[in-house]
Amino acid sequence: MVQRRFSASLSRSQGREGWTVIFRHPNPALGKPGLRVRRGLSTKDGDEARELVRQLNELLGDAQYWQTSARPRAELRFDPRIVTIFYSYLVPETVDFFQVRNSIIPLPARDGLHVRALLLGTFGSGKTTLVRQLLGTDPKTERFPSTSSGKTTIADTELIVDDGLYRGAVTFRDREEVRDYLEECMTAAALAAFRNEPDSEVLRRLLNHVSQRFRLNYILGNGPSAPDEEVDDEDEAESSLLIEVNPDLDIEKTNALLAEAVEKLGSVAREAASALRAELGAEKGDERVVEEIFEENLDRVLRENDDFQQLADDLMDEIERRFDILEPERVRRTKQGWPYVWSWETQDRKSFLKTINRFSANHFRYFGTLLSPLVNGIRVAGPFQPTWSDNRPKLVLFDIEGLGHTPESATSIPTSVTRRLDEVDAVVLVDSATQPMLAAPDLVMRSLVRSGHASKLVFCFTHMDTVIGDNLGGSPARKQQHVIASAENVLAAIGQQLGPLAERNLSQRIRAGAFFVADINRSLDPDKRGDQRTVFQLQQLITAIKETRELVPPVPAHPVYDHLDLAFRVKTAVEKFKEEWEARLGYRAKQGLTKAPWATVKALTRRLAEGRADHWSELAPVSDLHGNLQTEIYVFVQNPIEWKGESVPTDDEKQVVFQRFAAAINKSALDLVARRVRTDRLEEWKAAYDRRGRGSTFERASIIKDDINEKAAPTPDGMPSPDRNKFLHEVIEVVQGAARPLGIELR
Repeated sequence: MVQRRFSASLSRSQGREGWTVIFRHPNPALGKPGLRVRRGLSTKDGDEARELVRQLNELLGDAQYWQTSARPRAELRFDPRIVTIFYSYLVPETVDFFQVRNSIIPLPARDGLHVRALLLGTFGSGKTTLVRQLLGTDPKTERFPSTSSGKTTIADTELIVDDGLYRGAVTFRDREEVRDYLEECMTAAALAAFRNEPDSEVLRRLLNHVSQRFRLNYILGNGPSAPDEEVDDEDEAESSLLIEVNPDLDIEKTNALLAEAVEKLGSVAREAASALRAELGAEKGDERVVEEIFEENLDRVLRENDDFQQLADDLMDEIERRFDILEPERVRRTKQGWPYVWSWETQDRKSFLKTINRFSANHFRYFGTLLSPLVNGIRVAGPFQPTWSDNRPKLVLFDIEGLGHTPESATSIPTSVTRRLDEVDAVVLVDSATQPMLAAPDLVMRSLVRSGHASKLVFCFTHMDTVIGDNLGGSPARKQQHVIASAENVLAAIGQQLGPLAERNLSQRIRAGAFFVADINRSLDPDKRGDQRTVFQLQQLITAIKETRELVPPVPAHPVYDHLDLAFRVKTAVEKFKEEWEARLGYRAKQGLTKAPWATVKALTRRLAEGRADHWSELAPVSDLHGNLQTEIYVFVQNPIEWKGESVPTDDEKQVVFQRFAAAINKSALDLVARRVRTDRLEEWKAAYDRRGRGSTFERASIIKDDINEKAAPTPDGMPSPDRNKFLHEVIEVVQGAARPLGIELR
């Protein structure tokens, strides 16, 4: 086979003085040879830029430099900029963004005065609005953190109530992740153009990612034909206080680029359709076949299209220009020049919130100037204080992305949330009192119980002002009992799955740790009669959060378990996991689950193949296997064969032991599952993503079913096969490792 030749070319972005280089990488760590790379050369000198490109072409022309081990020799021969650009794709640069924020604003110690609370709830439940009340930020003139009726919190938000200066540390998504989202938006827009949808729809798909987690219109605006919004004078005056507008930002130039993008995507889509017709040998009139295969292969065809990539370059340049509004001394950049963290501190609260809002705001008046979609984490610390309290509570609040409303979108708690459970003192489950508990709150409670963290649970029911009914009248007590009764219906179902002690524990928590608030979307006046009940509830909520740290005395007894029961539970967990995924992949029917769209499955394989995430949309194989394993292990934990000790423990004492045991198992079990499903199966995920052409949907599903799920979690059986029972033995080792320090016996 003739070896493919790779070469680099020089480029300069419109309106930029610096030079860039474009080339196809011969051996990227993630993906096939030929990955397109475009990077800045950190020079404005044309002769210097041409010399750098000459060096890169020399490197690309000699395969002996294409391995990581050759880097020391390359460093002796080539400019450091060229070496960094090339080898960063052999060993991708990784950043632990949590630790970056922690290096700038350290979290208070767990054993100190501060109490850590994680807020969980569905989109629109009032999670972030509650945070505003606890911080004391004005809902009209400050609006931090941002709220809306939909998906608002998409970045981890960490808030520390403390004395001293106002401090902020903001970390950004890496360049490749932003480009991935951008190209997915462009693909969706090109598909709309292929279907002859109007330009307005093409533009809408370009500016709004289907997941609603990346809103390009926040960064670039709604385009040249965006309608003027009607705004009342009061809102106009208040919104003008939120953010300092950058006068140097040329929105007209951005609008011209967006108009050009819509036109180019239409021509690119038509060109791709013609290429696919030729590739498939489809007859001119066979539009049904062409469209079906076109949709499935569009991503591949577009990514290989030079016009598509050039347009992506232009849009990425326009996105990157938004970082120019930041003061250079406050920004740290990667070796490739992409910002990865911004930080600042000041005594001026007003100035601080105006600045930090650029990274979190969603107000439509500022579309085209916001950086919020580029942010993956915000940490803020300062002397915040509720307006209705004379005390400053020592709190650390974690406000993360809301959970899904429907069973399909809330079948598993994300692994990022599961890991946080071990790191916090309290979990505040925020839910709207106006409707019965949906799938996500149910799942949160199940996860807390089976991971051994149920004692951390605190409930906050919002929107009590809209709970009405002839049977309730105006009695707050009747309204509260009505909400609790609705929640207890969910507890009964949890008890059927996880056992009576689990239901009992949750029932105790909801009776002792449930709080009910109304009208928290506005400033509350503790002297106003209508606000006094909610203010009291919020004060009690803070007290309950603090009390979750109270130590529980040791139990003078320990349980004894049977290995055989654990093996049976692991087998059940694996079988349930495989049944669910066979339903998602279309191999079987299962009530409550539908076959995932091929595009969603493909997007999942891409993210796992590139090592960027372990889930996409409703598909979360790591969380799903871990969740099923958690459930079955928790049932095992609650059913010892006997107790040994000074006396027979009470039900409360048993529950303490069970929670400690389950919590000790939780993290190690998640690490085990993540390794087997994600890390150990990287090549299989790459193979699944690389499927192309007719029949690739079935091939991709087959790889996930047989080469990933089956190898990651083979069903234990009685046959003497080390590989088949290796997963079972590893789970047993995890449980034994958790049992020993607690004095628990496994026979």
